[in-house]
Amino acid sequence: QVQVVESGGGLVQPGGSLTLSCSASGSIFSIRTMGWYRQFPGKHRELVAQITGGASTNYADYVKGQFTISTDNAKNTMYLQMNTLKPAETAVYYCNEVVHNGLGWSNYWGQGTKVTVSS
Repeated sequence: QVQVVESGGGLVQPGGSLTLSCSASGSIFSIRTMGWYRQFPGKHRELVAQITGGASTNYADYVKGQFTISTDNAKNTMYLQMNTLKPAETAVYYCNEVVHNGLGWSNYWGQGTKVTVSS
């Protein structure tokens, strides 16, 4: 069994910063891709940033230079450092990981963590 859990969301003032964490646990042999997505009410989830092979990163254009994705591969943990946050970025942020559990590759989603940017 593989579990993926996000944490670090909460209330932050406009212009503030927040760091999200995503950890995978269980029967993990390898992680191919770790990514952050966000979802607004009534909208589909959209990619924010992802990292493949623990090194190769890909960012959505609208967060380049503002957000930073990183990993601690030894801990199977991914982070998203979010700076200069705007109210429009209020959303539920989800972690997605492509994990090999010894049987095969599977996609795993976390439960989501809410980020609210407000004064």
